[in-house]
Amino acid sequence: MKKAIIIGATSGIGKELAKLLTENGYLVGITGRRTELLTEIQKENPKLYRIRDFDITEIEKIETKLNELTEEIGGIDLLILSSGIGDINAELNFEIEKRTIETNVLGFTCVSDWAFNYFEKQKFGHLVAISSIAGIRGNRQATSYNATKAYQINYLEGLRQKAKNLKMEIFVTDIRPGFVNTEMAKGEGLFWVASVEKASKQIYNAISKKRKIVYVTKRWGIIATILKRIPNFIYDKM
Repeated sequence: MKKAIIIGATSGIGKELAKLLTENGYLVGITGRRTELLTEIQKENPKLYRIRDFDITEIEKIETKLNELTEEIGGIDLLILSSGIGDINAELNFEIEKRTIETNVLGFTCVSDWAFNYFEKQKFGHLVAISSIAGIRGNRQATSYNATKAYQINYLEGLRQKAKNLKMEIFVTDIRPGFVNTEMAKGEGLFWVASVEKASKQIYNAISKKRKIVYVTKRWGIIATILKRIPNFIYDKM
């Protein structure tokens, strides 16, 4: 039986991916801040879920918690990092910026490093992280969110390069969603908003194929191409 850990599985994409993995023969360790929600998920299929409650910003706890969970499920083949936050912060409230950086940069890095080092020791494994199309360009309404997602995109690229250099069966997948109907979808004028179920199925398929970079839903790849090509003098006025 394959084993997976999902960081941030109490709701949204993480929760739906946990369900898809168990339906496809995985034993899944799920984590999150809200113990009661983890327990509710575990009750749905007690034989295939194991839980650990912690916040990704609690850096000092991450290694211990992940080691414990990995030992309980008997190793891991796949780790999915689905924990992140983002808020509209046009006023540049530093507390919001700080919280975003602590989650999307510090917590993300700590988990990613732990997973990659684990996979390197066992010479195989698959790290999947949910970044965002927002990481392609900056945004005046959500400066820290877009910046931290750019960090994640570049960090994952570095890990992919590292895995290639090691010549091991280690895969790194960068999932870049557009708008998905979760708590993360904030702001006015949202379009092409995908359901959690549709987005998660596309992500699961990408994981199965060990894709490197995936836009979810697929049409957001068009937007990504356009964003990359908009000249700075135009983008600065947007």
